[in-house]
Amino acid sequence: MFVIKYCIKELRFEYPFTISKGTKTHQPTFIVELSWRGICGYGEAPMIDYYGVTADRMVKDIEAKRKFVENFSFTEPKRFWHFLHHLFPDNPFLVSALDMAGWDLYGKIRNKPLYQIWGFDLTKSPKTDYTIGIGSLDHMILKIREHPAPIYKIKVGTNEDLEILCSIREHTDSILRIDANAGWTYEQALSYIPTLEKLEVELIEQPLEKENIQGHKSLSEKTKIPIIADESCVSQKDVLICANAFDGINIKLTKASGITPVLEMIKNARKENLKIMLGCMNESSIGTAAIAHLSPEVDYIDADGPLLLTEDLASGIKYKDYTLIPSQEPGLGIKVNEDLFSVKD
Repeated sequence: MFVIKYCIKELRFEYPFTISKGTKTHQPTFIVELSWRGICGYGEAPMIDYYGVTADRMVKDIEAKRKFVENFSFTEPKRFWHFLHHLFPDNPFLVSALDMAGWDLYGKIRNKPLYQIWGFDLTKSPKTDYTIGIGSLDHMILKIREHPAPIYKIKVGTNEDLEILCSIREHTDSILRIDANAGWTYEQALSYIPTLEKLEVELIEQPLEKENIQGHKSLSEKTKIPIIADESCVSQKDVLICANAFDGINIKLTKASGITPVLEMIKNARKENLKIMLGCMNESSIGTAAIAHLSPEVDYIDADGPLLLTEDLASGIKYKDYTLIPSQEPGLGIKVNEDLFSVKD
């Protein structure tokens, strides 16, 4: 039998975080603790307006079904995820947080870090990028100077995108990835491709609206730069659809509803010869730790949440030259702040 605790936190960004869909200064996030026989597991789900997830809804849903979760007979995470998936069919973010906590608990019960349970080799983990949000050219260059990184993800979606990207390339030799968050039209993207190829852009993430599968397929056929799905790839059912149009997919734990389905999405994407990015939604070290354990199985990592925020909720992961390294402790290997579930917020 579980005991549930949860809280909502507002984590401040170092800089206002702007993408084509808007600007925010804080990242609201939902944290859950599942305790079982004195052992505690933790999970996290950031709340994203684009997906219609609010703090009120997270609290309302978990309180409505609290007794069912607390009375669940826990044996292993996959069975727990299927139970949660049917209990909260319209709230994958909540399912993700609880599933993550279940895996953390399971690792602690077995006294192994999750990557060892899965048989993953940490030496194969790729480096994460550092995200540069949309802003004035001077401010974007300033962020690059203040945060030297081997890889940058540049948010785009303005009328000055090409000018900005050309100027950024003059200031850094680092790998450049660009993310439009569905902010371009097909005509814009097509006209940008020759310049992006000259700039040696590594990948283009979600250039068009998520429904425009055919447009993405056409772009993929017209450039050597991999076109990576993000908003177009939410859950397991989208992998096969994206395989027919994209070169790769960006898998995010929260929108996919947890670690359990993500493990399957990675396997299925490999079968379809898709490149795989494991992305973040600006999680604290709690959610980022889960990404760290999964990272050996993917091609690209976007896990810079703790690097973009001015505060954190836990410790236990490290960045070594932008390679994300989890703790060797059991489960997620994190230690949450002592006052995490205090009511001061």
